[in-house]
Amino acid sequence: MTQMDDARKGIITQEMKSVAKIENVDEEFIRKSIANGTIVIPNNVGRSANPVGIGAGLRTKVNATIGTSTDINDVDMEVEKAKIAMENKADTLMELSIGGDLDAIRKTILSVTDLPVGSVPVYQAAVESIRKNGAAIYMEEDSMFKAIETQAKDGIDFMAIHCSVNKETLKRLKRQGREGGLVSRGGAFISAWMVHNELENPLYKNYEYVLEIAKEYDFALSLANGMRAGAIADSTDRAQIQELIILGELVDQAREVGVQTIIEGPGHIPLKEIPTNVMVQKKLCRGAPFYMLGPIVTDIAPAYDHIVSSIGAAQSAAAGADFICYVTPAEHLALPGPEDVKEGVIATRIGAYVGDMAKGIHNGELDLVMANARKKLDWEGQYAAAICPSDARSIREAKPPEDPDTCTMCGSYCAIKLVNEWLDDASKDVFD
Repeated sequence: MTQMDDARKGIITQEMKSVAKIENVDEEFIRKSIANGTIVIPNNVGRSANPVGIGAGLRTKVNATIGTSTDINDVDMEVEKAKIAMENKADTLMELSIGGDLDAIRKTILSVTDLPVGSVPVYQAAVESIRKNGAAIYMEEDSMFKAIETQAKDGIDFMAIHCSVNKETLKRLKRQGREGGLVSRGGAFISAWMVHNELENPLYKNYEYVLEIAKEYDFALSLANGMRAGAIADSTDRAQIQELIILGELVDQAREVGVQTIIEGPGHIPLKEIPTNVMVQKKLCRGAPFYMLGPIVTDIAPAYDHIVSSIGAAQSAAAGADFICYVTPAEHLALPGPEDVKEGVIATRIGAYVGDMAKGIHNGELDLVMANARKKLDWEGQYAAAICPSDARSIREAKPPEDPDTCTMCGSYCAIKLVNEWLDDASKDVFD
């Protein structure tokens, strides 16, 4: 019995109660939204992760990706990155290792976090084929499903499954061409396999089997966007829209059997196209939670893509996206390190917070707390309201002012202190 099955029977599970309390919404709202698929709670039955609700009417969630590469295989660093993501209040993690002992790394990450953890099973199937046979194009069909089941047994809470890359989608891609090519790693593995073997995508052809595994372990399907653009020039093209049509059909099939779904969205996209993309996704996928990858709103800022993505995250959340995958300063350049993870999480949280204010999830209550603390020159109050208190404190303390009430930006000419001394002095009725 899945959470969606429970919700449709009128049962409010403990996970639903926890999410309702965290989000300060009615439990019945959560139940109904789980039942109709507009909210998901990724929570594998074999693992007790902290319940996190993702979907319409809830705070926009932030995901942090971690994982080894073929060049850098340092499990201790990945553990450190997971802990830094947690410390900086990421809502979920995705474990995306492609180097080293993949099973052992995944189990290690699952053991050190109580956040919901996601994965991309086709990575493991492809890596194992490369190690055994020399190339991903030689993957056996069964290996793709074995990777899904293995990771489900380990306790993965949501999986990016590349079911929507099919023959029709590839036809669209081939006809139109692309300036930036195909940048989804999972999409590239599946596409290359299909072209070499002249066969339909097994994950699409045997989607019912994917649903059987998902239902058994009650993990959420994060239906992957294999045709996402890797360049602004390729955004919202025919291949992406064709895949989105398929994704909508896959959502319908999943809901029929009680499996929760999330839809992944485009990577590189100009700011003006974000609202349209969110609207089209929500329409074609019947309100399924939308997981925006970034998004990257300009291609020219390597080393600062976390800032680019924060801008995209704000616009996406404001337009109705529900879940944002962070981008770090290392994007397009290198495997992220611990400090990259911190900067990526914080930048994306800022974007999500701004977007949530725009769509009315909150009314800037924390901003009011900050404004009042600043007016009072209450530095501890300002730190408490900050999205990263330790960084705010360290910057001020690194350049201590002579007057402890002020900072070294304005010093003795601090506007707020001047105002506090004369304009707000009730004894001076200058204009009476």
